[in-house]
Amino acid sequence: MDAIELLKSYKDKVDPLLGDYFSLKIKESEKMDPLAKQALKMLEDFTLSGGKRVRPALVYYGYLAAGGRDGEAIIKASMSIELTHVFLLIHDDIIDKDAKRHGVDTIHERYKKISKRHFPKKDAEHFGNSMAMLVGDMAAAMGNEIIFRSDFPAKIILDALDKLQEIVYKIVPGEMKDVYLEMRGNATEKEILDMYEGKTSSYSFEGPLHLGAALAGKKGKDLADKFSRYSMAVGKAFQIRDDILGVFGEEKKIGKPVGSDIIEGKQTILVARALANGNKRQIAGIRKLLGKKDLTKSDLEDFRNLIKETGALAYSEKLMEKLVSESLEALKGIGFKNQEARTFLEGIARYMVERQK
Repeated sequence: MDAIELLKSYKDKVDPLLGDYFSLKIKESEKMDPLAKQALKMLEDFTLSGGKRVRPALVYYGYLAAGGRDGEAIIKASMSIELTHVFLLIHDDIIDKDAKRHGVDTIHERYKKISKRHFPKKDAEHFGNSMAMLVGDMAAAMGNEIIFRSDFPAKIILDALDKLQEIVYKIVPGEMKDVYLEMRGNATEKEILDMYEGKTSSYSFEGPLHLGAALAGKKGKDLADKFSRYSMAVGKAFQIRDDILGVFGEEKKIGKPVGSDIIEGKQTILVARALANGNKRQIAGIRKLLGKKDLTKSDLEDFRNLIKETGALAYSEKLMEKLVSESLEALKGIGFKNQEARTFLEGIARYMVERQK
């Protein structure tokens, strides 16, 4: 099987376990306040509505690559990173003011609608954001719980919990830098790539692979460093592809409005390169559209044309391919204990430059 088939096979195994876990938590919540049950049902719907499960799959294959052999235990434990991912997504959606994720309402948007229906004279946006932040905190606790109750020796569980906290701790500065650069309104290519390392590479690739190795009982620096070299490159490629899809993708495929990054004034490689390469007219056009709240379809098309004209799209695609090549080179130094893990990591890296969602 190729990497995409392996990912689908893994998803087919983990999704029913996620469903079982939510069913258990919802049943347990009947002894609590009805708000807790409502929150858990929202979490279940939000989590299972979409997502490729790349991060938990990386935990799984990081475990196998490091020599782990308990396939059932690691699939259950890998759910922890998906719940941690959901926690971070919920907070990220608030920061980005996104109303859709995977084609469904974000958590803060759902609570905002509840507020408008039941408390029409109150501040619906504040209620939605407040409740969503708390639901995100609930998802974070669940991510920890899954590791804590996993079928591994106590020492390994402690190491894995430590690694999970490190993953969250390391992503915060990357997210903060993203918010800061967006507010500042300009950024160099180096600043953006550094932000991608903190926001995407460390959390979406390095962290899951390190967590998988920790669950396999492997804490050695050599393997961790090799996983990191792979992750730093492929994570930046992943984010660049995300940026391209955010401008040139299709809403039905990416699950949220195309152009939302433009409306938010996101500082991306596309934007940095266009501003660095563009002439006065092109730079003025980009600055006029970036951050425009009432962006029209015509505006989006104008922005796309400016990105193409300046060579920013071609440059970003070339950089993405270079980073994928670097990630594949890094894999050559890893002594894989499982060849399926090698196939997966190689294939997922190549998938970064091809994916449409």
